[in-house]
Amino acid sequence: MKVLVIGASGFIGQPVAQALSRAGHIVYGLTRSEAKAKQLAAEEVVPIVGEASNPQSWLNIVPTLDVVIEALGGSADLRTLSVALVKAVGEAAKASRPAGSPKISYIYTSGTWVHGESRDEFVCDTTPLLDPVKLVAWRPAVEQAILTDPTVNGIVIRPALLYGKTASLLSSLFEEASNGKVSWYGKPGGRFSLIHPDDLADIYVRAVEKAPIIGGLAIDAGNEYTESVEDFLQKLVQVSGAKGPYELVTPSNSPLTDSQMVLVFEEALATSALLRPYLAKSLLGWQQKKPGLVEGLPLYYAAWQAGKDGKEKSERLFAKA
Repeated sequence: MKVLVIGASGFIGQPVAQALSRAGHIVYGLTRSEAKAKQLAAEEVVPIVGEASNPQSWLNIVPTLDVVIEALGGSADLRTLSVALVKAVGEAAKASRPAGSPKISYIYTSGTWVHGESRDEFVCDTTPLLDPVKLVAWRPAVEQAILTDPTVNGIVIRPALLYGKTASLLSSLFEEASNGKVSWYGKPGGRFSLIHPDDLADIYVRAVEKAPIIGGLAIDAGNEYTESVEDFLQKLVQVSGAKGPYELVTPSNSPLTDSQMVLVFEEALATSALLRPYLAKSLLGWQQKKPGLVEGLPLYYAAWQAGKDGKEKSERLFAKA
């Protein structure tokens, strides 16, 4: 199959593009950076340098594509960009593909924060989205716009909190731990819904290969079981050598966090949900392969540290050049 990954150099998009390439698909990767384009080419991904917000730079390949994956970052600007992208792809496909061709499949990357806070009741792929986290309160409407768009075969994948590699949203916590302190947002009894980017990439590969028969579905992408936030923080104290005990803090409980957007972001990080996803397993045959966050923390912390050291070294060399 021929697949375009929009955001192919990102924390989600890059492992997805790599996994699709390893699975034998022809993969195009949209990135804004010439340097990242070279990295994609080295991974046997056909690079396209351009902006997602300027589809004219890549719409010319739409007639031959089977699937488009949107794997952009989670900024609020996506509420309008995501809808515009799916419409642009759908219209280009409708105008350029022969009559009777299958609809192009469009996989939109959302997130499990759309389920909101759920400490007392389990939520799953098909649970109604009654009270999403404020930071992503706009996402359910975008999901529906993509799932019901008449010009594409719309699919939604909702990744849980990512761990491993360069640590994604946990990187600031790892940085703090490396400086001797461990604190996180929330209150006692919190649970993390999690997935490793390699396991997430496997879900995307399976979704691509079964796209014609899973159109119209939103699939939660998370490990089968949630993990205790406090167990993780205690393990991080041990692994990092930070001075304990760990601390749970109230969102914006700091003079540095006085803006409404920061408060909303910290509230999102403090979200706890008893997620029990089932569609990835039952329909796609997916299984978690990576160790969980607490179990594999020594490995994941070391990977973050190595990535940080490598980045700092590159920055020093660049500064001397």
